[in-house]
Amino acid sequence: MVWLRRTTHYLFIVVVAVNSTLLTINAGDYIFYTDWAWTSFVVFSISQSTMLVVGAIYYMLFTGVPGTATYYATIMTIYTWVAKGAWFALGYPYDFIVTPVWIPSAMLLDLTYWATRRNKHAAIIIGGTLVGLSLPIFNMINLLLVRDPLEMAFKYPRPTLPPYMTPIEPQVGKFYNSPVALGSGAGAVLSVPIAALGAKLNTWTYRWMA
Repeated sequence: MVWLRRTTHYLFIVVVAVNSTLLTINAGDYIFYTDWAWTSFVVFSISQSTMLVVGAIYYMLFTGVPGTATYYATIMTIYTWVAKGAWFALGYPYDFIVTPVWIPSAMLLDLTYWATRRNKHAAIIIGGTLVGLSLPIFNMINLLLVRDPLEMAFKYPRPTLPPYMTPIEPQVGKFYNSPVALGSGAGAVLSVPIAALGAKLNTWTYRWMA
């Protein structure tokens, strides 16, 4: 049954990594901007923090090796860059979709696991918090390095949207004064239970395959 257990683990890892890529493509076009402007950034940051932490901690506890979370984040990054190539082939600029900066946050998770001598609960609480806090910060730095997102939104409207949903001029700051702070705060709170879920999925898999 060892081969079945390992196959189930690896299948789950691939599914989560692929889903994270699809989530990025669906939520991250217009370079984080839609009609909702910064609200989109907050929602995107939370979704990416939770998606990263559930797969990364699952994979890390599966191997028991610090550094595995960073490896997992690298897989997600590669998948997304490949998916960006499909949009590029359709005539869109290569930075039409921004690839989130997952790797530094995953490194913090690995560092927590290593520094606490492979303590699973510390990885869940401290590592999950660090991932939720750091990912919006890294993503905002990432945003500052790309071309004007509003210009891209108007120049390249998403082809899957009907004409009446073409982006309008957003009211930046109307909803949230600090999207990074809100994204980090909410991400830090939500990433901990999601990390616990990832750890629990690891245990459940062993029980199912026993």
